[in-house]
Amino acid sequence: MNKSMLNIAIGVLALVVGCKQSSDSFPPTTTQTTPTTTTLQVNLSGTHQTIHSFGASDAWSSKFVGNWADVTKKNQIADYLFSMDVDASGNPKGIGLSLWRFNIGAGSYEQGDSSGISDDYRREECFQNPDGTYNWNKQQGQQWFLDAAKQRGVKYLLGFAASPPVYMTINGKAYGTGSAQFNLTASKFKNYADFLVAVCKHFQGTATPLDYISPVNEPQWNWGASNNQEGTAASNTDIASLVKVLGPDLQTNGINTHVVIGEAGQVTFLNTPTNDNRGDQVNQWFNPSDSNYIGGILNVDNTLSYHSYFTTCPDNTLVQDRQAVATAAANTNASLKLWMTEFGILSNICGTLNGYPRSTNIDYGLYVAKVVHNDLAVAGAASWQWWLGINPYNYSDGLVYINAPSGAMDPESSKTDGLVSDSKQLWCLGNFSRFVRPGMIRVDAVLNKQTDPVYAAGDIMVSAYTDPVAKTLVIVIVNTETTASVISLAGLGGSATLTGNSVTAYVTSATKNLQKSAMAANNIQLDARSVTTLTANYQ
Repeated sequence: MNKSMLNIAIGVLALVVGCKQSSDSFPPTTTQTTPTTTTLQVNLSGTHQTIHSFGASDAWSSKFVGNWADVTKKNQIADYLFSMDVDASGNPKGIGLSLWRFNIGAGSYEQGDSSGISDDYRREECFQNPDGTYNWNKQQGQQWFLDAAKQRGVKYLLGFAASPPVYMTINGKAYGTGSAQFNLTASKFKNYADFLVAVCKHFQGTATPLDYISPVNEPQWNWGASNNQEGTAASNTDIASLVKVLGPDLQTNGINTHVVIGEAGQVTFLNTPTNDNRGDQVNQWFNPSDSNYIGGILNVDNTLSYHSYFTTCPDNTLVQDRQAVATAAANTNASLKLWMTEFGILSNICGTLNGYPRSTNIDYGLYVAKVVHNDLAVAGAASWQWWLGINPYNYSDGLVYINAPSGAMDPESSKTDGLVSDSKQLWCLGNFSRFVRPGMIRVDAVLNKQTDPVYAAGDIMVSAYTDPVAKTLVIVIVNTETTASVISLAGLGGSATLTGNSVTAYVTSATKNLQKSAMAANNIQLDARSVTTLTANYQ
């Protein structure tokens, strides 16, 4: 994520705070004191997207944390992120991510201070040496977490690159030129593709093969030296040209890894044209009449990804931007899948939340759940992926946090050892990721006949998912209200009925982390300011 964009975002968000509707406030206000029963209707026949995965990224801390000597602490982090196990009371030990993002470095770490990236957490090793040979012993810390993810049953592994190797870039750096120029020497497109193929080929021969490769990240930002991290701008034509080489190259080498593209800096770049050919990506890449069309290329998925930054408040922006992208995707290519591949709490969120300083309370967890809900239920995203899985900073964009052994927020002192802690961001994401598994299908869920998603964003949001073969149902309810509520599940549509007319609930609130309990289907208790996941069988 380009944190130099934060100042721009703060200014933009400040303009919209004053015109918020009452339902856009967070947390919302209410004078209700007695819970009333609200009817929830699920329709198993009203089907939408098939869920692919929930994930997070290993950037930038795992290079250090994965090399900690204390294996117990590393396993605790891995369990928080990947585990599907439960404790003696049935409460989940982790959030069961089904995808893990591996940052393929460009070589800024080997450059040291001469990289121009002052924070060595944000420098990354490169598997390729300057002479073109490879050293697969690099990125050992990150490879530890790849292994840990696979051992705990994570289904998908994705390799993503923010920059070509520094030996191929125009300026010899892992950050861009400061302009819209793709920081890759014009004659090196095939070299860059070959590098990515070599990485995929190596991992295909290990216990952690990469299912997906994402070659360009947030190409709409210019990524000059002031960004202090790896990254490069790129036009839609640049990316299409690279993909047209990379996909067949993977196929020729017998590699099963598939290319996924996009990683747009914000969702609006998918359907809104820009003057520099870095927007309108749905149309340019997936409309057969466009010269940048990449559909049908070998080993390239019919998938387009975006990041949810800077479009999440006020509530009408959160909803309408995602409605517009869903419409554009459906109208351009009916089989196109949307993925949301990076999000964390950055900047000023309509004057209510902020990236700095670090905050891990339920306000922040609820906000995450609110964004997840709208990406899934409004944009129709099939995958939802977080940014920093492990965070050493005094910032709110992490799932698991590490402090120095002294307890201080000190990234430098956390490189070799530290204290591990969780967050409400972790557990509220877990209300989705732990239970909504790959292959499940989102189905209609209507609360009290309320169909306005903008209204729901400031009240109670509900989404439902089913495995029609196993006949299991998952319902996720995000209650942003300051009072408790009661919901009655009225039916599942058609002749389907719940087995035993009861549900198992997992609640995350200010005092609970996926706490398990049993509830009657007609008397589902929602804690104030909570996320509740309901699971049940049906027949």
